[in-house]
Order: sequence, then structure tokens, then C-alpha cells
Amino acid sequence: MATFQYEAMDQTGKTVKDTIEATTQEEAQQLIRQRGFFVTSIGEKAKTKAKAKKKKKGKKKSFTFGKIKAKQLCTFTRQLSTLQDAGLPILRSLRILAGQCKPGVLKNALGDVVDDIESGLTLSEAFAKHPKAFDRLYCNMVKAGEAGGALEAILQRLADFKEKAQSLKRKIKGAMVYPIVVITVAVTIVGFILYFIIPKFEMIFKDFGVDLPKMTVFLIEASHFVVDYAPVCIASPFVLYIILKLLYKTKIGAYVLDWIMLRIPVMGQIAGKSTVARTMRTLGTLVTSGVPILEAIAIVRETAGNAVFERVFTRIYDSIREGETISVPLKESRLVDDIVVNMIDVGEETGDLDTMLNKIADNYDEEVEVLVESLMSLLEPIMIVVLGGIVGFIVIALFLPLVQLISKLSG
Repeated sequence: MATFQYEAMDQTGKTVKDTIEATTQEEAQQLIRQRGFFVTSIGEKAKTKAKAKKKKKGKKKSFTFGKIKAKQLCTFTRQLSTLQDAGLPILRSLRILAGQCKPGVLKNALGDVVDDIESGLTLSEAFAKHPKAFDRLYCNMVKAGEAGGALEAILQRLADFKEKAQSLKRKIKGAMVYPIVVITVAVTIVGFILYFIIPKFEMIFKDFGVDLPKMTVFLIEASHFVVDYAPVCIASPFVLYIILKLLYKTKIGAYVLDWIMLRIPVMGQIAGKSTVARTMRTLGTLVTSGVPILEAIAIVRETAGNAVFERVFTRIYDSIREGETISVPLKESRLVDDIVVNMIDVGEETGDLDTMLNKIADNYDEEVEVLVESLMSLLEPIMIVVLGGIVGFIVIALFLPLVQLISKLSG
């Protein structure tokens, strides 16, 4: 509880100065009004603030870096939603969840959030002070819930949104693990053969003076390249990764790379449709929660995760600000199917935009799942054929000179 010092006027117009204890400044104002006074000024007593600061300084925090994991935030949101639905005060709910958290970014943030709320800030204001834990989307939805008096419903909606987004992300990542592991192992084995095995065969062929076929010559030259430039071959994937990361830091580089990514067969479709699903669900959730449409578009633009889509949402933002619709710039972008544009157009006309956006997201989620399954079923035979071809080429290239050598010795 905090102590607030206030000035107010009674029903006769006389000035009243006093103090009152309350959890937040809003609660203090409500209690003062119940006494029949009209508040002219109110502030937290200096002693209480000093005590709160002293208490905050006394708390030990673990050293952390980076952002909170999406799965951890998803679990926290669902738990907070459940506690609020059960009728627990927000401060008690946050203290319970902070006590359950392992040391890390979220635990440190929740400790500060509890102190900030005790000092008179709202939940959304306290969350906004910790962007590493709670992004702009999260804070704006909580703010909308506080303004509309439906924080429990908003938290449930936010938890559902986070779980669906996490589920889609997990499916895509899970589908990519198998081919990445297979390709990595295959490249490692082939590199080992070229570096250690082929040079030994080359020495045998030189000792016996065997005429080498073109396949064997090519294999030996490839082996020479790997041996001579081994550090370059090992470092090249890491260098390429760093270059791509640096390019993504620039607006033009990010736009070009994302544009290329969207044009890759199958992979581009998965990237494009998953981005549409995520952005439409985000926009639908924000609109349902009562966030103003311009603010919602700005948030979606920031969380799109694709520079091409970010540019499209910038056009949509400008279009809405000028009194136009979402569907026109979206249709001009040609990034989505006509059915999406038509559904959004109908949603804008009927005032049921949020429902249409969530339906689009659900449909695209299903399409992404189908595409991921198709990609997996397509990659498996392709990888088998490619790896079989590489192994077959190495075996034939090594055995052709051996056959000639055996024939020469037997002759």
C-alpha cells in the first residue's frame, strides 16, 4: 500500500488537505470521491517513494542478456490469463508468477513491473518499460484491455494468439531440422573423403602410372582444392552467414534478400504464406482488442519480419490515414491471393474486419502445414537421389583406375 497526499474541495467549496492509503493513484482518487470530495491535486508521499526505491534497490537480480524466449512468454501469458480469470488481483498474480520463474529476463522484468504498479503505474505502462520482455504488440493489447475494462478477455486472446504463432513457428522449424542435419552430415562426410581418402588413392595411381579417366581427374582436382583451401571451405559458411546478417541490417539489403526468398520455389511460398498468416492474425487480434486501426497497422508493420511486407504495410498505413481502405494497396502489392483481398474488402464494408482477418490467418495456417508436408515429401527423394549420385560418382571415379590397374598387372 502507498500513501498519497491530496488536495480537494468539499461540497461547500472549502479546500481539504489530507493523506490516504491505496494501492494505486486511481484507487486513491476513487476513495477520495467516495468521501464526497473533488480532487484538485494528488501525489504519492515522498516517504513512500523513498521506501519503494529502497526496496527496489535491495532486490537482487540475476545477470541476463538477450530477449525472453517466445515459449516462456507464451506460458506466462496463459498463466496470467488463468489467474486473472480466477479473480486474483493483478499484483498478487504477478508476484505468484515472478516467484515461479527461473532467474532470467522475465523474472527481472516482473520484479520491476510489480514495483512500478505499486508506485502507481498501470500494467501496460509497467510492461512498456521492458521491451526485451514485452514488445509493442503485447503492451498495446494490455493497454486496450485496461481501457475497455476487459483485461481478462484480452489476456486470454493474447495467450491464444501467442500459442498459435508459436505452433506455426515450431512446425516450420521442425520441418527444416531433418534436411539441414542430412545435408550437414553429407557435406562433412564428402569433405572427409576428399581431404583424407582421395590423396591416398592419388599416390597409388601415380606409383603405378595408371592413365586416369576424366571422372577421376575431376575428383582429384576437387580433392586438391579442398586440401589447399581447407580453412576457406570451413570458414565460408560462417562468413556467408555474417554477410547475410550484415545485409539484413540495411533496408535495401533486407528488402532484396526477402524479395529473393519469396521467389524461391516451395520455400518462398512457405515464407510468404506464413508471413501472411502471422500478420493477418496479429492485425485481427489487435482490431478485436480495440486497438485503433492506424496503431494496429504500425504494430503489424514492425512485427512482419519481412521487408517486402513491411513496405506493403507502410502503403496500407498511408492509405488508411488518407481515408482509403486496406484492400486497395494490398491488391496492388500482389503478395496475397485475390480471395484475401476480397475477404478484407467485405470485412471493411460489413464492419466485421477482425473476423475476416482471423479466418484468413486460419486458412493460411492450414496452407502452410500442407506446403511443409509437401516440402518434406519432396526433399526426401531429392536428397536420396543427390546423395546417391555423389557417392556413386566417387565410387566409379575411384574404381575405374583400379580396374585398369588390375588388368595391367594381370596382363
